[in-house]
Amino acid sequence: QVHVVESGGGLVQPGGSLRLSCAASGSTFSILSMGWYRQAPGKQRESVASILSNGNANYADSVRGRFTISRDNGESTVYLQMNTLEPEDTAVYYCNAAVRSTVSGRINTYWGQGTQVTVSS
Repeated sequence: QVHVVESGGGLVQPGGSLRLSCAASGSTFSILSMGWYRQAPGKQRESVASILSNGNANYADSVRGRFTISRDNGESTVYLQMNTLEPEDTAVYYCNAAVRSTVSGRINTYWGQGTQVTVSS
């Protein structure tokens, strides 16, 4: 079992910055990728950014150049630095971890419970 926990959300004014953190914990797994998704009221959940085990990162067009995903050296914690925030970035942000069991080899994905980001003046 893998636990995924997000932190760092809050209220920020347009043009401001926030940094989200996501930690994956458990035993006997290796991380294949971790990523951030968001869901605004009345909208579907969408991918924001992801980072693979080799360090390659991908971004949604709407956040490229403003958001940066990174990870710690142990690779089980990822961060999302969000700059120049816009009201349209308001959403619940979810962290996702795709992992492989080192026992069975099975791949599973796990989600955190989400953290609210509100961009408003």
